[in-house]
Amino acid sequence: MAELKGKILAGKVLVRPKDAEEKTASGIIIPDSAKEKPQQGTVVLAGAAKKDETMEVKPGDVVLYGKYSGQELSIDGVDYLLMAQTDVLYIV
Repeated sequence: MAELKGKILAGKVLVRPKDAEEKTASGIIIPDSAKEKPQQGTVVLAGAAKKDETMEVKPGDVVLYGKYSGQELSIDGVDYLLMAQTDVLYIV
């Protein structure tokens, strides 16, 4: 992954979602139309802490987030989610 240029605003995180599952546990291939949107990803960039809230996540953390959290972005052909730190539900 290329080095990202730019800056994330306070209280925001840029997450690279985990790839959607291609097969079920029993080996059945899942078609694109039936794939679930991933709810886990790796933090790529984290903004500064807000005045009233410390920044709990840092780059490299694996996080779980809500199904409809964040704004989808494509930077240099790579898909990311930009979300508020409050959208992160759990740090693995």
